[in-house]
Amino acid sequence: MNLKKIKPAMLLILSVVVLLAARPMGYNVGDTVADFKLKNVDGKSVSLSDYKTGKGVILIFDCNTCPVSKGYNERILALDQKFASKGFPVVAVNPNSPEVSPGDGFDEMVSYAKKKKYTFAYLADENQEVATAFGASNTPHVFVLKKDGDKFKVAYIGAIDNNSRDGSAADKKYVEDAVNALIEGKEIPVAKTKAIGCTIKWKNS
Repeated sequence: MNLKKIKPAMLLILSVVVLLAARPMGYNVGDTVADFKLKNVDGKSVSLSDYKTGKGVILIFDCNTCPVSKGYNERILALDQKFASKGFPVVAVNPNSPEVSPGDGFDEMVSYAKKKKYTFAYLADENQEVATAFGASNTPHVFVLKKDGDKFKVAYIGAIDNNSRDGSAADKKYVEDAVNALIEGKEIPVAKTKAIGCTIKWKNS
C-alpha cells in the first residue's frame, strides 16, 4: 500500500465533504428568486407569489431573540408602514431553529408578533430551506425584491441602515434608498452591504 498516494486522496475526499457540507452562497443582486410557501403567525400559508400584484417585497430574515433584531423592530414596522401602500410590503422570515434557540419557536413567534403589533407577515422557515436558498447569514438580513414580469428579482442585499444601535443616528438608510430608487425608476445607490446582526441558529447536523 502506497501511503504517499493515499494521503492526497484522503485530503481530496475531505475537501469534497467540506464543500458539500458548506451552505450555498445563495442569491446575488440580479438573480431571479424561486417561489416559496411558509406558515404565517396567523396559521395560514403565505407564498412569495401572493405578492405578485405589488411592485416588490422587502424580505427580512429576522427573529425574536437577537438583540440587534429587537433594536430594529420599530424601524422594520416603519418600513412596512411607509412602503406597503406603495407596493413594497415587508415580509419577515424567522430562520432560527427552535432546537437551538427555543425562544424562536412558532408559538413564541405568534406571541412576539402580537406583542410588537406586526403589520406584516411573519413566517416560520422551519426547515431553513428559504434561508439556505437566499444565502441568509444573520438576523436581520434584508433582501429587497423587485417584480419582474411574474417573477421577483433581487435588487438589494444587506443591512437596513448603517447604525444598528440607534436608528436616529443612521445617515445611510440602505433599504429606504433602495426602495425609493425602485419606485422612482432610478438606479439603486448601494445594492449590497454587510448584514449586521446575530448569526442564524442552524439546526444541529
